[in-house]
Amino acid sequence: MGTMTSKRESGTVPNGIGRSVKRTEDARFLLGKGRYTDDLRIPGQAYIYVVRSPHAHANITSLDASEAKSASGVVDVLIGSDYLDDGLGTLPCIWQVRNKNGSVMAEPARYPVAVDRVRYVGDAVAVVIAETLDQAKDAADLIVVEYEPLAAVVAGPDAIMPQAPIVHNDAPGNLCFDWEIGNRAATEDAFSRAHHITRLDVINSRIVPNPMEPRSVVAIYDDIADEYTLHTSTQNPHLVRSLLCKSVLRIPEHKVRVVSADVGGGFGVKCHLYPEEVLLTWAARRCGRPVRWTADRSETFLSDAHARDHVTHGELALDSDGTFLGLRVSTVANLGAYLSTWSASIPTYASAPNLAGQYTTPAIYAEVKGVFTNTVPVDAYRGAGRPEANYIVERLIDAAAREMGLDRVEIRRRNLVPSAAMPYATPLGPVYDSGDFRKCLDMAAGNADYEGLAERKQDALRRGKLLGLGVSCYIEACGVSPSRANGISGGRIGGFEMAEIRFNPDGSATVFSGTHSHGQGHETVFAQIVTDKLGVPFESVMLVQGDTARIAFGHGTVGSRSAAVGGSAIVVAGERIVAKGKRIAAHIMEVDVEDVHFEDGEFRSRGTNKVMTIAEIAHAAYLPINYPLDQMDPGLDEICFYDPTNFTFPNGTQICELEIDPQTGHVELKRFVVADDFGRILNPMIVHGQVHGGIAQGVGQALLETVVYDADSGQLLTGSFMDYAMPRSCDLPSFEVSYHEDSPCTHNPLGVKGCGEAGTIGAATAVMNAVLDAMSSVGVDHMDMPASPSRVWRALRAATSKLPRPTASASATAGNGNQVGNAHGE
Repeated sequence: MGTMTSKRESGTVPNGIGRSVKRTEDARFLLGKGRYTDDLRIPGQAYIYVVRSPHAHANITSLDASEAKSASGVVDVLIGSDYLDDGLGTLPCIWQVRNKNGSVMAEPARYPVAVDRVRYVGDAVAVVIAETLDQAKDAADLIVVEYEPLAAVVAGPDAIMPQAPIVHNDAPGNLCFDWEIGNRAATEDAFSRAHHITRLDVINSRIVPNPMEPRSVVAIYDDIADEYTLHTSTQNPHLVRSLLCKSVLRIPEHKVRVVSADVGGGFGVKCHLYPEEVLLTWAARRCGRPVRWTADRSETFLSDAHARDHVTHGELALDSDGTFLGLRVSTVANLGAYLSTWSASIPTYASAPNLAGQYTTPAIYAEVKGVFTNTVPVDAYRGAGRPEANYIVERLIDAAAREMGLDRVEIRRRNLVPSAAMPYATPLGPVYDSGDFRKCLDMAAGNADYEGLAERKQDALRRGKLLGLGVSCYIEACGVSPSRANGISGGRIGGFEMAEIRFNPDGSATVFSGTHSHGQGHETVFAQIVTDKLGVPFESVMLVQGDTARIAFGHGTVGSRSAAVGGSAIVVAGERIVAKGKRIAAHIMEVDVEDVHFEDGEFRSRGTNKVMTIAEIAHAAYLPINYPLDQMDPGLDEICFYDPTNFTFPNGTQICELEIDPQTGHVELKRFVVADDFGRILNPMIVHGQVHGGIAQGVGQALLETVVYDADSGQLLTGSFMDYAMPRSCDLPSFEVSYHEDSPCTHNPLGVKGCGEAGTIGAATAVMNAVLDAMSSVGVDHMDMPASPSRVWRALRAATSKLPRPTASASATAGNGNQVGNAHGE
């Protein structure tokens, strides 16, 4: 769906870098031959059903599982006291945020099964293991749990009120951290000199990621070897293994193998260590049998990490010409009932440093309060903090333009960081290495026919519609991440990536990568890199991923890092292959190694006609008869652990044009125009698909998706697709995507910046800016997401101006083609 404009299909190698090679992995997916965790069937397996709390907050006064244990087919029932008796640990958070005073954040214990208190609806209370899933469910009904209900709190700002119920006794006032970044004094000074100050309060609504494949876990324990195998639908197998071994099981990592085969979508929600992964590993040892669990969709709403849920106040200081002088942002971030794997980093280091945006704002200060509530824990979701930063900045800019009577595109243009200023150090730490922000803005504005907007608005009014156009200029720090930067900011995890290229004697090659594909097309793109750099036929390259027993180490796929970090590791490993190949070729050709040149898969001797293909070099390396054994080992296998020196900074401009039917509140997207700078593009078709998916998820949050909890009981009211609306094809226009390819990343060997999250970063903002542009003509200047039909309809009914109706001529032209508003999402 949509059009794609790329300056060139670069590269001269067939199926190499820059070519729109069709995804090789799609054949098995389309034929139903994917290998997902839930497809596994292990002899002797038992099924697990997790009993979950019906209360948002309650003490467990008693739990009787005796009748359930004696039920037909039941293998065992495990509860919190069993877990404590076995001396196992708690689930960790891998980021430690410090408070403004330098003290560390509160880290209350999170057990995978409740010990004495439940803290959200869905908190695990017991684990039933049975021969069949139905028997496990039947036995669960026999467990008698007596609760002492406690008052609950579900909204972040409410949680830090003086009389709020306390979620954790060791987190006074429900405060996890009170963090800050930027120069407060310089920002206060900038505001004191401002000609105009725009103030805005926004809510970045809570959403449920909902990948197509629910989470699934199969655990096996080998009592002879005292080893575990955990099959799980994760984006990051090595992280799961490390956290499971160090923090929970407290055993050496070589005792645990984590396997993640095909994964049906991740979007960040599958990059955490979950309670179920702990519970099944524990249960497999306790009962001595393989055990399995797969969430149903309702369980997904209750057990998968939620996302976003920020309440933010922002202020933008400007001079009389609309030049940005300073930015102040204060956020209350709802963390849910417990710290999840990455959660402390999302509203802090993953979000706030991006508040500088594409602009030269000289003084910025931000503060974030992370708070506990009686809700599902919150963690990473596509964009992970960067969409939240973009949302407040770009909403503020639009509001400032309206208040000061300035053009929305022009106010952005005059504040953009010029390309000549690169590398550009922002006041919040990130250093942009390359980019031409004005070029992307002008491309998008031109492609969207921004100059013709007024005429289209008048035409819409004649038809009784309100037309709006929204602009969002985005930039994100991704390609995560330099290990040193992680450590400085409180990360307890490295940021390097590993790749190994192993040639076989016939010249084919196997790539082992620590990244993990769950829809991104790694099998195709990584093969393109090897084909381009080493000249190996595309069809002779195989990718191995997702298995800690086969991959030396890795940090998985999060933060648009696979190409920038994982791909760079492949390039460096390939360079080492070439270096060794030159030495082998020099020995066989009887020339100096300095005289050997490698290009297009061939080693040539300068000044002679001697040539060897890389396949011949591989054969010689594995049949070392005429081989320099005194200088190097046989074989052709090289590995690289690549640690980036900086983040990458994909950027661009997104413009949304839409129409609102004031009679129904229905919002119809008419156009969505994008100009992106991803640096060098490895496969334009795959990049295009990534952009499409990202935009769709941003549109979903803007128009349809939101989590609703009952404020009193803490019950999740949007716990299924009956109440939680997902975007459908009819909600989306044809996307018009163009690329600016003249500003490659300067610090990685591929020149890539990443594209996996970019579509999401600015999409919700562009849509909401368009909604408010449309409604501002009738006096509506603020609305929080989602802009669903009922919310838009109510806002328009409260408007200060008369709503438009079709003119007689427009009605006659429309004839009988009455449009029924799409009201799903209420």
